[in-house]
Amino acid sequence: MASRGNPSFFRTVIVSSGSKSRLAALVFLSFIFLVASSLFSSSLRSPLTKPNVVVPEHSFVKSLQRFMLEHAPPRSTEAHGVATSLGEMQDMERTQDEKSMLPIQKIKDLDSAIAEGESLDLLRVWGLNRPLRVYVYEMPRKFTYDLLRLFLDTYEETSNLTSNGSPVHRLIEQHSVDYWLWADLLAPESERLVKTVVRVFEQAEADVFYIPFFTTISFFLLEKPQRSLLYREALDWVTRQPAWQRSGGRDHVLPVHHPWSFKSHRRFMKRAIWLLPDLDSTGNWYKPGEVSLEKDVVLPYVPNVEVCNDQCLVRQATIRETLLFFRGRLKRNAGGKVRSKLTVVLKDEPGVVMVEGSTGEAGRIAAQSGMRSSVFCLNPAGDTPSSARLFDAVVSGCIPVIVSDELEPPFEGILDYRKIAIFVSSAQAVQPGWLVKHLQSISSTQVKEMQFQLAKFSKHFEYAFPAQPLGPEDLCWRMIAGKVVLMKLHIRRSQRVVEGSRDVCTCDCRNGNRTSSVH
Repeated sequence: MASRGNPSFFRTVIVSSGSKSRLAALVFLSFIFLVASSLFSSSLRSPLTKPNVVVPEHSFVKSLQRFMLEHAPPRSTEAHGVATSLGEMQDMERTQDEKSMLPIQKIKDLDSAIAEGESLDLLRVWGLNRPLRVYVYEMPRKFTYDLLRLFLDTYEETSNLTSNGSPVHRLIEQHSVDYWLWADLLAPESERLVKTVVRVFEQAEADVFYIPFFTTISFFLLEKPQRSLLYREALDWVTRQPAWQRSGGRDHVLPVHHPWSFKSHRRFMKRAIWLLPDLDSTGNWYKPGEVSLEKDVVLPYVPNVEVCNDQCLVRQATIRETLLFFRGRLKRNAGGKVRSKLTVVLKDEPGVVMVEGSTGEAGRIAAQSGMRSSVFCLNPAGDTPSSARLFDAVVSGCIPVIVSDELEPPFEGILDYRKIAIFVSSAQAVQPGWLVKHLQSISSTQVKEMQFQLAKFSKHFEYAFPAQPLGPEDLCWRMIAGKVVLMKLHIRRSQRVVEGSRDVCTCDCRNGNRTSSVH
């Protein structure tokens, strides 16, 4: 007798049964075969072939070109939408009395609508357990699309350099956070991957208000008279909005990521949440009372070099023969004076490469090659405490050695930089022989662990469209969401203070940044 484990058992059952049984068995076996075939073919299918999967674009120029094709209105009939005659500039001048001639009832109505919504939804007050709600101003296109088009029309003019020799359009790309955030907010919600923030179309529903003014492009690409006029127009337009009047701008987000951008007018908007490259406290770039960790958000630069992916990191791990690498300008101002001192103490040290950098594509390729073949990358302060070099090192898998006593890195409320970087005080770093000896004392086990963490951190500094979860756009909004409660406190306080009250809280307990050698 055939056992149940023997294939002849199934043949016996089928033969001994009637035609209906044989037909049912054949149908059942056919069904099993189809299911197995489907599962097998789906297992071979590449994830990139799945429908509706959009490959993120990290190139600023390529992403911007696509964005303008899909979203930009027709070209303005006026050159870049900016008036330049002296008469037009004088016509734009308004007195403070004229600015205050806003319909007060609109401000009161908006405040009442916000208060009513908060009374129904306490989570709106506390900013917890739901996406941050952002209202995006629809500013005249001369502040937005016309400036983006100006960049695209001129970005191939690589001869356009700043006074220190940096390519202007490359600087704009490094500080293009205003574009990446705006493009993501304008995308249809069904196409957005970042769910920690949502765009709302009613001001009464908003937690914060986003100002889409491209301050860096206007600074570098407009002539001074045009730029001055456009800055005044932007300031006038924003500060006349009822939502700004209601809060004094405390719930408004202003991208001023290059330290020169909007510099002549931003003091009038100092209560807004600024998106910055750092919080330089030396007074060279920001005046006292303009910036603070309490209200502002530090965002990373767009890296200059290509991202070294997982396969690249594995390949480069065995050929990182240089101990410490630096390529860039060896003489800078302000806190960057430490560079020239480091050049002196490191020039003859074994395993150290410290060379003057050059601009352009050749310089970028040389920097990328040097970082990918080094264990540590030196990150001294420049004219400001930060530079794109920090993020170049991270995406290259090179452990940053930060010699910048005033540096406040991006998203530090979320990311722990001790896992990926070595912080060294300037005083210690310039002691002859100290820095190299310190780096040589770090165990190979710790080096490997930090390199492993670098591979995980890279995604936090890669801007993309569509924006990616835990990318810099996502972390920016998470940081702002964490400020909602304090922001509302200052708004409510400003609305109830009476004559004779202090204009601002005076309980300033912030300490200056201090760096120790502990890593």
